[in-house]
Amino acid sequence: MSVSLDSALPERRATRRAFERARSFDEASVVHGEARRRLLERLDFIRVDPRVAVDLGCATGRGALELAQRYPAARVLAVDSSPAMLRAARARCASVDSITALGGDAEHMPLRARCAQLILANLVLPWCRPQAFFAEAARVLEPGGLLLFATLGPDSLEEVRSAWAAVDSALHVHAAFDMHDVGDLAVAAGLAEPVLDVDRITVTYDRVASLVHDLRGCGAVNVAAGRRRGLTGARRWRAFEHALAGNRNATRFGVTVEIVLGSAFGADARPRRVDDSGRNVEVAVPLARVSGRRRAQ
Repeated sequence: MSVSLDSALPERRATRRAFERARSFDEASVVHGEARRRLLERLDFIRVDPRVAVDLGCATGRGALELAQRYPAARVLAVDSSPAMLRAARARCASVDSITALGGDAEHMPLRARCAQLILANLVLPWCRPQAFFAEAARVLEPGGLLLFATLGPDSLEEVRSAWAAVDSALHVHAAFDMHDVGDLAVAAGLAEPVLDVDRITVTYDRVASLVHDLRGCGAVNVAAGRRRGLTGARRWRAFEHALAGNRNATRFGVTVEIVLGSAFGADARPRRVDDSGRNVEVAVPLARVSGRRRAQ
């Protein structure tokens, strides 16, 4: 199926509503926890001594707590656009004076320019327009400040996409971007020296209902702008379940999650690269240019 990039990207209002309804986030966010662990491990090898550290898309505040423990002299800002997530973060972090929870969107942070030395953005990028996310990170970071981020690659939920493709032609999983495109967009937005790597993990389930429970519990539902707006009929849902889990002897089925981990630094000037003759050339990467390698179903 061919879809426009705008229709495959997440709709902001639907995204916020999904996280407001994510009542069992901590229980269901196994992938978030693994990605956060891997991101924070990178701080063992990157020298940074932040005065201000931002847990962007803080959810229930686990990342903010870990930043406060790692950097006791820093002011930690836990930022999220969901009031429900902020309430949970405030409750979890209430005993830590250095943590402040703020309402704000990752594409429009409520922070002044060049105020932070560290931004942790764990699985925020899948719910944003990437060039807007990176531009805002570049604005908020001081020169040399560090952005650590995790996102989902285009092979994530490939089994879910394939199962729905066997049932209908609607859009059921919103866009995800290739690791190399993500790096290009970070540079184009004003960040320097992006380093990215990718890993795939498989989460297994015994029932499709358990998968759906986890996806809804951590807000990972279909929020693509071009998604089908009506209810899914019982017949179509049964066909999807059969295509995903099947009638086979195996008692469990697996779902792929492709985790892209990245880091980049705040830069002084607009991003530039050196051409073959040694001259500096500006980098400009229109988002439409990378749409060929993103996947959406």
